[in-house]
Amino acid sequence: MIPTVAEEFSNEPVQPLMASLPTDPEKVALGFALYHDTRLSADNTLSCASCHGLETGGVDRKQYSEGINGQFGGVNAPTVYNAALNFVQFWDGRAADLKEQAAGPPLNPVEMGHVSFDDICASISEDKEFMKAFLDVFPEGISELTITEAIAEFEKTLLTPSRFDRYLMGDTQALTAEELAGYELFKENRCATCHVGVNFGGQSFGYMGIKNNYFDYRGTGLTDGDLGRFAVTGNETDRHKFKTPGLRNVMLTYPYMHDGTIEHIEDAIRIMHEFQIGKNIPDAETAKIVAFLHTLTGEYNGEILH
Repeated sequence: MIPTVAEEFSNEPVQPLMASLPTDPEKVALGFALYHDTRLSADNTLSCASCHGLETGGVDRKQYSEGINGQFGGVNAPTVYNAALNFVQFWDGRAADLKEQAAGPPLNPVEMGHVSFDDICASISEDKEFMKAFLDVFPEGISELTITEAIAEFEKTLLTPSRFDRYLMGDTQALTAEELAGYELFKENRCATCHVGVNFGGQSFGYMGIKNNYFDYRGTGLTDGDLGRFAVTGNETDRHKFKTPGLRNVMLTYPYMHDGTIEHIEDAIRIMHEFQIGKNIPDAETAKIVAFLHTLTGEYNGEILH
């Protein structure tokens, strides 16, 4: 389960991704079905996969996801891949784990629009064949707890080990000279201060705009989505703080930032350097970091994500 990091890399700020997490295969299979089940939305048009597509990097590649009745959310949809490794869920950290996260969108009036999980359970219960399979896994019956537990169990399988992990485990030929130079710049420029651990992030909250005001730069006015952690805690020191996103598969999860306003990875790198560390990064350095980030595109079910 636990990968062995090469001794020479044991003190790196990032570490190899485990091949898998412990799961219950029956719950995983049920969770896969529920993840793709449009009955979780009030008008039977949306599933979890609608905004977190497994074929599109675990996101929908839109600035804001479209919910029922043509409504749009206020933040960019994070990737579901490797989300099990985050210390909390959502940009503002309002969910403690995957189960709590899975309970949110079905009852969000802008997203999936159900009034309660009682409605969802009633709808699914009409499907006698599906309910037989459900009760084989959860004899206690269908409920918010069992639905979200199954979905969370499936999401634990969405780990995507990459070429960079092979490097950390001792295959020093896995990366090119340019990719290695990009990794060194990634560390030298303090990206690894926040983008740490096995998921290259997801372990802390960070303030957006340490050196300069990002929101003034954006020039579109503030939205509720810009409140960040403040929306949960009400603490003024949490305003504009967001969960640091993991960078695995980042080349596939555009557009970038909590507001989904940045289309290209080069611009995201430039903005993060300018507003987080106060550096104007040369294009040549940006290109090397981009080369490194490509090494974080991983495999799922034995195939490279694209």
